[in-house]
Amino acid sequence: MQGVRIIPVLKGLRSFATTTMRQAEFNVTVPWGEIRGQVWGPAHGRPVLCLHGWADNSGTFNRLIPLLPNEWRFVAIDFPGHGLSSHRSAGCFYPFTLYVADVRRVIEALQWKRFSIIGHSMGGNVAGMFSALYPEMVEALVLLDSYGFFPTKLNSMMNYIKQGINQQVEYEIESNERKEKVYTYDKAKQRLMVANPSLSEESTEILLERAIREVKGGVVFNRDFRINLRNIAMVTPEHCLYMQSLIQARVMLLLASEGMNKQFPPPDGDALQKGWIEQKSTIVEVEGDHHVHLNKPEKAAHVITDFLQSLTPKQQAKL
Repeated sequence: MQGVRIIPVLKGLRSFATTTMRQAEFNVTVPWGEIRGQVWGPAHGRPVLCLHGWADNSGTFNRLIPLLPNEWRFVAIDFPGHGLSSHRSAGCFYPFTLYVADVRRVIEALQWKRFSIIGHSMGGNVAGMFSALYPEMVEALVLLDSYGFFPTKLNSMMNYIKQGINQQVEYEIESNERKEKVYTYDKAKQRLMVANPSLSEESTEILLERAIREVKGGVVFNRDFRINLRNIAMVTPEHCLYMQSLIQARVMLLLASEGMNKQFPPPDGDALQKGWIEQKSTIVEVEGDHHVHLNKPEKAAHVITDFLQSLTPKQQAKL
């Protein structure tokens, strides 16, 4: 591959019916394997990229997207190490910055020049960083129970980086002895619900469609254990506010009343929210928990639709 630029292409489309529109499976070739995901809507519809949260997968949008305009084109990816996407190569970490690079690869494959993003939780943080790096590409940004960034205090960074490196080394030392744990389907569902208390039983089953695979004696989880290790590429509150100032997209924070702010409030969340207000962003709170878009998608769907449809005709012409 030296001296050769490889552009990944879409392949292997498989269509099947959903409630209101057609849904298809896709994969994008990357140097270590493939990034998998799902698409809905016509090929030339308004482009919207959907990014899931940590340890979830593209199934998190399976109930929301059918409630959004069916003439739009939605692409929801499984981040590497999640869902049906390939794990990163041996020795690699899973920092948010690499997820941003993954998004750029997918956009290159899709050949999208300008599009909107819906990002949930960690996906919102990836979307925020992408929108700061590529402001000319992002028309509108919907942050689902996310502030778009997750800052780390400067005086904590060195300890966290050391912890992440140590965890990675320990993982590699033990990898030859580690065996995948096999579950029954019910036990796998129970484990996922314990790890994600905000998930309903139905939502858990939707995520499990891409989160597990069958093996002899039961099922195993697909995700790469390394996604659980400490992130070693962090940003300070000052970095976050600076990146926030670079974003040109119209932004909406769709916050859940019983979501992130009560479960795991981000450091300096008030400062980030103030920054969004100063940039005249839209902030809406809906009744629900961190997975409101999956558990009760009707609570979020009309808010997202109204926001994205509020673009002026001149703005829509740029899409």
